[in-house]
Amino acid sequence: MIPGKGQGAFPRERGDAMDTAMFDRDLVWEESLEKILELVEEKKFFRARDELVKFNAVEIAELLEEVTEETDIRDTVILFRLLPKDVSVEVFAELPGDDQVDIINGITDRETEFILSEMDFDDKIDVLEELPANIVDKILEKTPKSERRLINTFLNYPENCAGTLMTPDYISLQKDWTVREALDHIKREGMDAETVYTCYVKDTGRKLIGIVSLSTLVITDDDIRVKDIMNTDFVSENVYEDQEEVAADFTRYGFIAIPVVDNEFRLVGIITFDDILDVIEEEATEDIERMAGVIDFDDSDRTYLETSVWQHALNRLPWLLILMVAYVFTGMIITSFEDALSEVISLVAYMPMLMGTGGNTGSQASTLIIRGLATEEVDTGDALKILWKELRIGVLIGTILSAVNFLRVCFLDGHGPMVALTVCGAMLFIVIFAKLIGSMIPLIVKKVKLDPALIANPAISSVSDAVALSIYFLMARLFLGI
Repeated sequence: MIPGKGQGAFPRERGDAMDTAMFDRDLVWEESLEKILELVEEKKFFRARDELVKFNAVEIAELLEEVTEETDIRDTVILFRLLPKDVSVEVFAELPGDDQVDIINGITDRETEFILSEMDFDDKIDVLEELPANIVDKILEKTPKSERRLINTFLNYPENCAGTLMTPDYISLQKDWTVREALDHIKREGMDAETVYTCYVKDTGRKLIGIVSLSTLVITDDDIRVKDIMNTDFVSENVYEDQEEVAADFTRYGFIAIPVVDNEFRLVGIITFDDILDVIEEEATEDIERMAGVIDFDDSDRTYLETSVWQHALNRLPWLLILMVAYVFTGMIITSFEDALSEVISLVAYMPMLMGTGGNTGSQASTLIIRGLATEEVDTGDALKILWKELRIGVLIGTILSAVNFLRVCFLDGHGPMVALTVCGAMLFIVIFAKLIGSMIPLIVKKVKLDPALIANPAISSVSDAVALSIYFLMARLFLGI
């Protein structure tokens, strides 16, 4: 069990020591980066290389990214070529796609061939997907025929499906093997496998019939058959399953690997948790951007700073234009009550608060429902349950906010009780309606097979403002007779 997870955290002294060690490592990293940049600027590349190899592959890749940003990609290529061969393979796998392409273009064909031959298969596929077609063709020409056929199969899977995430490097066992035979097989093949912790049992025709863990094999008698200890109740993914659904299964079940099968239930590969982490990050980023009304027309992996000003503007404009038009209706509502506002001018001061509170409460409900839909905690069939729950939440929150505002309007702002009732009555009903609208719009959007993250929050923003003003002016007519 992981310390700090289910059995208490590390002792304070140990925690302090770990914090200090992490701080020292960060400090060393910063100092080394500064030193490497100085050495590169002075063209002392061998000394810069010696500084680089003090770190692990992930940290070297991060340092090389910094070198690219601060100097030039040509300096990065020089440093990369000076790394020991075994280190360069690990570092290459950790670099961003753009840097990988630049390095491929800057090194020899023999060096490229060596790097790709030493990489894990799934990492190799990721690299080949990013490379220009002419370079991929050149690489495949020098690849053994059997591997070339396998690579072409993987490259031809539709984008964002399970097939693009999987690796064929797994441990497969035969059902009639004894435990001793299975363990001997794992010892022979384990170094080339993505994971040895879970083994996959295949029948004739490569059909997946069960799984067995390494721990089970280790504690079982040598003469027991694999078929007698394998687990036939397992989760698998179809090769064409969307990567977002695969990520949801990893989150749901907590697996470190999931087998991937074709339409005939033949085992074609496995997906491991390290590959799905990238997908989870991509999907989370996409949902956050969509909730903010950002549409990525460029559809690239460029970071915020790498994306041009023009592209940023293009990504953000569509929803802003739509919402700008939507707010015309809000202006029309204000105009229609212009005479009423002129009679009780103090009402104008509370409009931003009421509209803002409506938008905030609606967004809260919307965010929770969108998350629930994404994690499959709720479904469109739960609409009535959600409506009833949000109605009660709205009444509770609205009552508390209204009570606080009644005191504010009467005692701090010095208005009469009828103005206070107008503001607070509006507050109560605005919060209730905003909660209901905020919870229902994502479900409606999901029902018509659109993405709630893209539409819900921008729609709530404009709808709740119009509803808030309408309720406010109705309350003014009711309590103030205007």
